[in-house]
Amino acid sequence: MQHLAQTETPPRLNDLQGEIVRLAPALKAFARTFRLSQPDVEDLVQETVVKAFGSLDSFEPGTSLKSWLFTILRNTFCSMFKKNQREPVGVEQYYSAMVMQPAQEWAIRHQELEHALLKIPKERRDALVSVAFGITYQEIASSSRCEIGTVKSRVSRARCELAKILEGVPTEKRHRQTVLPALIHGARP
Repeated sequence: MQHLAQTETPPRLNDLQGEIVRLAPALKAFARTFRLSQPDVEDLVQETVVKAFGSLDSFEPGTSLKSWLFTILRNTFCSMFKKNQREPVGVEQYYSAMVMQPAQEWAIRHQELEHALLKIPKERRDALVSVAFGITYQEIASSSRCEIGTVKSRVSRARCELAKILEGVPTEKRHRQTVLPALIHGARP
């Protein structure tokens, strides 16, 4: 063995490298437990394999190769996590992606909504606004002295009417969708 060329790998290391490659699916499964995206899982496994190949001489024969690899993977994840906490990547892109409408724009949208709501019959408008504020159908039905089905019908009709009214307002569709989603398409309690 002492006469091996520098480019040749000793048989023991070849066996370990082959076993590491065979354990890659187990490494991926373990990496997924850290709730990472698929590309991040693959990056973490690749980094782990590179570190393992570079440290094969420190692997102690007779111990579990799988445990050794899992330890490298976990430590690599922890190091990357700590590094990302210190140095957030893409902060500039994050802030530039956040687009905030000017206050005037929101005031105009609010006015449009108020005018549109006033065009809806009072019973329907009250039901819709109550749902938008998080009041349950049961509570609305009790206070209105009617059945839950009636409240649901009023809310549904009010949403449709509001959407039709707002379609006639000369605003871009995306503004209506950002300002009014809870009122028009909101989740039902």
